[in-house]
Amino acid sequence: MLEGWLDWHRQTLLTKCAGLTGEQLKLRAVEPSSLSLLGLLRHMSEVERSWFRNRAAGQQTDRLYSSETNRDGDLDDVDGADAQADYAAFLEEIEAARAAIADVPLDHEFISPRHSVMSVRWVYLHMIEEYARHNGHADLLRERIDGQTGD
Repeated sequence: MLEGWLDWHRQTLLTKCAGLTGEQLKLRAVEPSSLSLLGLLRHMSEVERSWFRNRAAGQQTDRLYSSETNRDGDLDDVDGADAQADYAAFLEEIEAARAAIADVPLDHEFISPRHSVMSVRWVYLHMIEEYARHNGHADLLRERIDGQTGD
């Protein structure tokens, strides 16, 4: 059930990005914000990887777009980014996250440095919240680009 809710939110973000060019995906909200639809896709790729693969499944993967010295590279560094490649990376990261926790029970607990002990169930709920928040941002960004809003 939680996977279904999460998939709905993932699809909502993809719908907000549908039919736009790479340049449109890179358009910023309003100054001084660096927020863009492409930045949100890149950010959610990082978040999927971090919570599901690295923390819940215990895999060791590198960050995709950010680093210790550039923590917001996922959101900020979109001007020279390849939107098509980043879109594909988002889809790949969702599949990798699904595969990483496919056999991990919801009650499986792990330790996260900033949050102490948590469960996979908590991660699902957190991810639903994370997508819901950013889908609201995406709705405003899309409206600014071409006037479209959605569900």
